Amino acid sequence: MSVGGRRLRAVALAAVGLVAVLAVGACSADGGNSASDSGAGPAMGSAADEAGAAKVAGGADQDKAAAGGSGAADLRVDQRSIIYTGTMQVRVDDVERAAREAIARVRAAGGFVGGDQRSSESADARAELTLRVPADRFTAVIDGLAGLGKQERREIRTEDVTEETVDLDARIATQRARVDSARKLLARATSINDLVTLENEVGRREADLASLEAKKRRLADLTALSTITVTFVGPHAVTVEKDDELGFLVGLRGGWSAFLSSLTVALTVLGAVLPFALVIGVPVGVVIWLARRRRPRRAPPAGPAPMVPGPAGPVGGPAPSAPPPVPAARSGP
Repeated sequence: MSVGGRRLRAVALAAVGLVAVLAVGACSADGGNSASDSGAGPAMGSAADEAGAAKVAGGADQDKAAAGGSGAADLRVDQRSIIYTGTMQVRVDDVERAAREAIARVRAAGGFVGGDQRSSESADARAELTLRVPADRFTAVIDGLAGLGKQERREIRTEDVTEETVDLDARIATQRARVDSARKLLARATSINDLVTLENEVGRREADLASLEAKKRRLADLTALSTITVTFVGPHAVTVEKDDELGFLVGLRGGWSAFLSSLTVALTVLGAVLPFALVIGVPVGVVIWLARRRRPRRAPPAGPAPMVPGPAGPVGGPAPSAPPPVPAARSGP
């Protein structure tokens, strides 16, 4: 082999060796990087998780601090101010007994009766009660009233007044501070004009404060005591449902009721007037009748003699002559 061939072979072997060395170095570098990445991943993930957990815990602590502060409002469901109002109709066999039972249950629950209207007519017996019960006993009481008979209608309405209550509390606190500041200024007044002006201002601010406190007491009463209006009707009582408010039968029933009411009013008026008519009208009628009997009868006035019509002649001619005499009949020989 010539010298040039050997040189070329050596250069080729050197190039192959250099490429192999570079390849081995690249593989080792990649493995080191992969190892470092795999080791750093869990550490970074755990750090991020710890940071997120710390943030959540901090937010929870802030929420707790805000809830525990004096100026924050507790808006949980069990702490909200809600007004409950219920209306129901129950058909029972004995209206009076059902009404007594309802009143007894309401008083046992800590409530009282706000209104009581009853009609004891056998055909249309009914009793309408307005009951005030504690808000936490509202559902139990209304279910108990429904169990006294056959429930025909129930309607429950709620009104959330939490925001209004919170607003009233803030306004009351502000108004109290204004009253206190006005009283302090009044205590330091030195002239008559300042004294009169500050007294008027204190009176006005105290009146506004009293009005706000009255609204707060009204809301507190409505939220603390719920209102239930229950109507007990007899087994044969006629009730008008919402679906039957229009129609021929409803109109006929209404007209008949109006006719009976008008007839009742007319008979009542007649019964009230009849004693006066008997006591006063009968004697007056008798006096008038006697006066007419005693009055003399007057003869009819005399007038001209009646004209007897005779046979009339022709107009403008001579008067008619008398008829010839009739000869007397002769007697026989």
